Amino acid sequence: MREAGLAKETVRRYYRATCVEDVLAKARDGRPSILDAHKPYLNERFNAGVSNGSQLFREIRDRGYTGSQAVVLAYLRPLRAAGHAPPPTPAAPKVRTATRWILTHPDRLDTDDTAALKKILDRSPQLAATAAHVAAFAEMLLERHVDQLDAWIAAVEADDQPDLHRFTHGLHRDYHAVRAGLTQPHSSGVVEGNVNRIKTIKRQMYGRANFDLLRKRVLLAR
Repeated sequence: MREAGLAKETVRRYYRATCVEDVLAKARDGRPSILDAHKPYLNERFNAGVSNGSQLFREIRDRGYTGSQAVVLAYLRPLRAAGHAPPPTPAAPKVRTATRWILTHPDRLDTDDTAALKKILDRSPQLAATAAHVAAFAEMLLERHVDQLDAWIAAVEADDQPDLHRFTHGLHRDYHAVRAGLTQPHSSGVVEGNVNRIKTIKRQMYGRANFDLLRKRVLLAR
């Protein structure tokens, strides 16, 4: 520690590291870093022989980086100790993106989305089971297979799916309404859609204009 002029914890982390990934700068609490989007570029430039922190800071600042130079220097420090940067790893898809893939009919996903969804499902058996239950429920709704409702609920409740268990509890509470929705041709979807539209307009107009303008927007908005 005295010879390197580094903090004790930094020296300890270097000493115990078995690979370069063990000493890379990481967010302390697991939150994404402001530097994450620029790390592949920094790794590429570092492996190309550009290791000057000030220069790399200026380069990524021109590419949209808004953080400080100190963060960049902290990230480069273990790379200099290792002598090279690890190959960039693909970013994990956002939860919203993965949810959209799961809720979209497989025939409507493009090749890249299909491959990405298969990759994450292969890595997470529990998520794969969730996706299978969701797909089965969607098919039951589209095809109006009310005879499959009880079996689907039983299958979900027998599985280790806490989030879906809350959903099935709601189905039990509104069981007769759910069965009616799977058998009757009528739906309140149009009404609910209009209610949601009016509420959205109301939130947009709150505090900005009087009732007359709000009324016109509700009547004229499509």
